[in-house]
Amino acid sequence: MALSFTSSSAVHGSSLYSSFEQPKDSFLDAQFGSSQPFGWLNLPSTAVKFSRRRCAVKPLNAEPKRKDSIVPSAATIVAPGVVEKVEVEDYEKLTNELENASPLEIMDKALEKFGNDIAIAFSGAEDVALIEYARLTGRPFRVFSLDTGRLNPETYKFFDEVERHYGIRIEYMFPDAVEVQALVRSKGLFSFYEDGHQECCRVRKVRPLRRALKGLRAWITGQRKDQSPGTRSEVPVVQVDPVFEGMDGGVGSLVKWNPVANVKGEDVWKFLRTMNVPVNSLHAKGYISIGCEPCTRPVLPGQHEREGRWWWEDSKAKECGLHKGNIKEETLNGNGAVNANGTSTNADLFVTENVVNLSRPGIENLLKLENRREPWVVVLYAPWCQFCQAMEVSYVELAEKLTGSGVKVGKFRADGEEKAFAQQELRLGSFPTILFFPKHSSYPIKYPSEKRDVDSLLAFVSALR
Repeated sequence: MALSFTSSSAVHGSSLYSSFEQPKDSFLDAQFGSSQPFGWLNLPSTAVKFSRRRCAVKPLNAEPKRKDSIVPSAATIVAPGVVEKVEVEDYEKLTNELENASPLEIMDKALEKFGNDIAIAFSGAEDVALIEYARLTGRPFRVFSLDTGRLNPETYKFFDEVERHYGIRIEYMFPDAVEVQALVRSKGLFSFYEDGHQECCRVRKVRPLRRALKGLRAWITGQRKDQSPGTRSEVPVVQVDPVFEGMDGGVGSLVKWNPVANVKGEDVWKFLRTMNVPVNSLHAKGYISIGCEPCTRPVLPGQHEREGRWWWEDSKAKECGLHKGNIKEETLNGNGAVNANGTSTNADLFVTENVVNLSRPGIENLLKLENRREPWVVVLYAPWCQFCQAMEVSYVELAEKLTGSGVKVGKFRADGEEKAFAQQELRLGSFPTILFFPKHSSYPIKYPSEKRDVDSLLAFVSALR
């Protein structure tokens, strides 16, 4: 089955076939300071040292196994056949050798070792840096992306810009239509807001990725250690993939390269601006980590980039399943340690005499009352949630302003074991959720706005009291 490379316009300095020579002795100076040491994933020795075919690129139609792999593009370049040889690669040793290497050197090593059997995973975010590094090596390279069917319009436009800028065809992978149809018919278009994002991600992202990787021996990702302190703090530069299988099948059949693992996000952006490459227009609107449209939103100043992903969840691990191997049994959520029940050790919020701390029986009694002596405004919160932390000052000030007004102000911690109850009985969507309980009605009214300053909250309460 034919597979695509970039066009010759992406290869500089020599003819296309000369790019299959031995690695160059020097690289462009694109390193961002020294790299930090990184840990090696504890895998059985058989998973770290394994036998694979070492070859420069063979004729592109010589791999019958690829009939289920990445969709080919229209333009195809055929490279000359090279005799195979078998060798054993020690990837633990290789990670040590590349510990202080620049992203450019790591990218060059990856492309040199795997040729046509490796591809860059491009999400439509700042990992366009990977494509730029690949271009700078002067070697042919492949790029694939997962089109979930739920991406922002800006992301689709960005894909087109990248293809035109680099003269390539991105190899898109799509979810199985029957699986998507079954999910939507049984649970609706937005079931992930109620029962978590994992099922939808599994259908729209993980399974298509699994199909793509079955046609490869290695893949390149844009993971960085500073992207998610809870799940990516120990991402190595190169590793045997602990989750997915490659072309040969079985444990150790796929190698995962993370060239920017040791690079800080701000340095990636310095590189993108310096090289004047296209970027997703959503970044200018406050989006940092970009995924599907329903599951991604801008982050507030000072918030971590992953807070904009699946923001309604109090999960320990902000991962969709593409990098599931990052998740450990004991994981930090970026704000404090997470207990077994999904709650955290963060200090409590809204601690003031003007805010009543409601227990589960207390909030249940409030729900049952049809004729209250006074109305209530209640926030459903989780101490670890940065959005809740950000509104603490304004909510405490609201409580002070409402003192003596006849409106009670309360709080109910709705994470952990209370989350299911809050979702079912209190219409919890994301944290924080603010409810107003009128004086003569048992039905609470949900605050609909994202504006949580004291004036907006006071206007909401005053309109309903």
